[in-house]
Amino acid sequence: QVQLVESGGGSVQAGGSLRLSCVATGNGNRQLYMGWFRQAPGKERQGVAGISDSGGRTVYADSVKGRFTISHDNGKKTVYLEMNSLKPEDSAMYSCAATGTVVGWIPSSALLGGRPYQYWGQGTQVTVSS
Repeated sequence: QVQLVESGGGSVQAGGSLRLSCVATGNGNRQLYMGWFRQAPGKERQGVAGISDSGGRTVYADSVKGRFTISHDNGKKTVYLEMNSLKPEDSAMYSCAATGTVVGWIPSSALLGGRPYQYWGQGTQVTVSS
């Protein structure tokens, strides 16, 4: 059973930066495909960024390209979301997600959708003020 715990959310002014972290436990030494999602009140969940199990492939929503960077530290079993040039519209609950430990190849385009993911964290709130 994989468990995900996010941290790093908070309140910042527009133009500021935050780094979110998501620690995965229960997956042994297997690397997982992972993604970051966000959901603002009254809006649908949106895929923000995804990363392949090897870390060799990343994908971003158009709204965050050039501002957000997803990465992972295999040794720490942690995936990060570096968020720069934050805008008020980035305000949302951010959650990380992970696939199971036995999956086939997943195309990058699919990593922004919820379907590949089996495990979800509780989320961390990001609030950006203007």
